[in-house]
Amino acid sequence: MRDHVLSLVSHDLRSPLNAIHSWAYVLERKIDSADATAQRALAGIRSGVEQQVKLLEDAVDNTRAQTKTLALARAPFALRPLLEQVAAEARVMLADTRQVTLSVVSPLDAETLDGDRERLSQALWVMLMFAVEASAPGGVVTLGSVVDGGHWQVEITHAMSFAALNSAELPRAFEPFACKQATQPRDAGRIAWVLALPQRVATAHAGSLTQGDSVDGAPSTLTLRVPLAG
Repeated sequence: MRDHVLSLVSHDLRSPLNAIHSWAYVLERKIDSADATAQRALAGIRSGVEQQVKLLEDAVDNTRAQTKTLALARAPFALRPLLEQVAAEARVMLADTRQVTLSVVSPLDAETLDGDRERLSQALWVMLMFAVEASAPGGVVTLGSVVDGGHWQVEITHAMSFAALNSAELPRAFEPFACKQATQPRDAGRIAWVLALPQRVATAHAGSLTQGDSVDGAPSTLTLRVPLAG
């Protein structure tokens, strides 16, 4: 989530800085070189731009680079027990108290995957908790999972409720600002900030995470797809 926020901050700050830099160049050509006060003002503008650029590099770009890769502890593990475990945790932690039914629908039995079980557990937990939090009381969240074409695929479906996602009265797992952002329009292919961890885990496993459209009152699907072997 931090990386998504920093990406927006970086973009939003660079645009005005580029404009300031360009206008400083125009002023340099117009201002009398003998005007000491004007030259000091121009130097101050340039210095301010340079300081802001350095701040971006140190506080934004370097911070994003630190989490660009994710270390994995790979080992074979059974998929079905992982699904059942994460679903049980999500029920106890949030679904039951929000009166949301969470069900596992999967033909998986003894299938295994060579990957980081703990990281994938975290990814599923975030996806499930978001689906529960985005569901109105009395709603249903379905965790479906299959093995398809050498990949493990998980689909979490629910009915999107903006009122439930932004409710200050219902128990919640995520920060209010992240939930609010999840209700806003997204560019094609992008995901809500709150799903940044599942996306990072999927990418580290050479897989993918996709989020369906977020339309109030309409069905929505989160899909995680990861190769069975690293």
